[in-house]
Amino acid sequence: MSRLSEVDKKHVWHPFTQHLTAGEPLEIVKAEGVYLYDSNGQKYIDANSSWWVNTHGHGHPHIGKAISDQFNAIDHIVFAGVTHPKAAELAERITKLLPESLEKVFFSDNGSTAVEIALKMTFQYWHNKGEKKQRFLAMHGSYHGDTFGAMSVGQRGYFNEPFEPFFFDVDYIDFPTASNEEQILKRVKELFQTGEFAGMIVEPLVQGAAGMQMYSPAFLDRLTKLAHAQDVIVIFDEVMTGFGRTGKMFAMDHCQEKPDLTALSKGLTAGVMALGLTVASDKIYEAFLGEETTKALLHGHSFTANPLACAVACANLDLFEQEQTWEGVRNLEKWNALFADQLGRIKTVKNVRQQGTILAFDIDTGGDSTYFSDIKTQAYAFFLEQGVLLRPLGNTLFVNAPYCITETENMQVQKAILDFLAKLG
Repeated sequence: MSRLSEVDKKHVWHPFTQHLTAGEPLEIVKAEGVYLYDSNGQKYIDANSSWWVNTHGHGHPHIGKAISDQFNAIDHIVFAGVTHPKAAELAERITKLLPESLEKVFFSDNGSTAVEIALKMTFQYWHNKGEKKQRFLAMHGSYHGDTFGAMSVGQRGYFNEPFEPFFFDVDYIDFPTASNEEQILKRVKELFQTGEFAGMIVEPLVQGAAGMQMYSPAFLDRLTKLAHAQDVIVIFDEVMTGFGRTGKMFAMDHCQEKPDLTALSKGLTAGVMALGLTVASDKIYEAFLGEETTKALLHGHSFTANPLACAVACANLDLFEQEQTWEGVRNLEKWNALFADQLGRIKTVKNVRQQGTILAFDIDTGGDSTYFSDIKTQAYAFFLEQGVLLRPLGNTLFVNAPYCITETENMQVQKAILDFLAKLG
């Protein structure tokens, strides 16, 4: 065992890890472009973008320069009663990319917290207006983060069972499919007509942690329209789907109906620094104005609008203004579509699906798809041997690569997947 692994084993508690049965962690000592390098000099294609955050590849020089320049100007500053250039720049630029109605930006430091703030904004909005609307609607299979509010509107059971006694009550709708959409919408209409619902939250178009489950913009439009017709606040959790993953800048860009609030993180800083944004409509913001301090959103973090993170996010947006980035997105869409056709002809593969740069499919194990399938352990180890880092979601395999990946590198990922499927028979 190396010195790094010894120290790690003695002192580090890893996320989503059963340490009694887990093997030695992969020792990554360098990252560059689409590649990760371990302590033995082996390199791996980062085919899931380091938990879906890395958009332009590791170590991008433009982002590195932004960090250096900002550090030499302001490293950090309190954000209550203070502003700084990069926070203002980021707020202005992000609102120009979002629908016109989303105008006010609240800063935090990760996706869970960005969602938590959106929930607090929703509940306090109705409190400030003096209306008792406390019910919430979410979708089965959702994952919105690991803070208590975010867990409350996520999938029950699985990760969250020990904490469920402490969650607030939530009404759930089934995940939409071609056969149940009308039934879901009928039930939603009945629920919303009670006048008791404060808000609704969805992962737009793609449920990430549930296994990259995908549904149509047309359904989401009808669902959002029903909510707005009954004055229910709509939150789009774009933490995973934002910044090109669905083929457009945001998943909401595929929709006609827009949310009242959105949560952003992950690709916001190209996967380089921790930052979250909750972007609200003026309608939401104005309900917090008044002579009483208690009407304000009394929420904050020590690193709210950290200047280094804001500078990185602005540099990230610079790169999204370059045609090269969108060429990479289009290439991934094209390569995924071709690969999806190939996968669809393999007998052990079912439910092949694609949305933008995300390609996913289930391995037929003779039962339901589940996060706890042993397939993920076999697949993870096999892919590492092939020089590819993928983290399957149970028996769901997916590819969500950085946009700078080349066709040759992408072919290596595809070959590794095909070889694994062949091994399974």
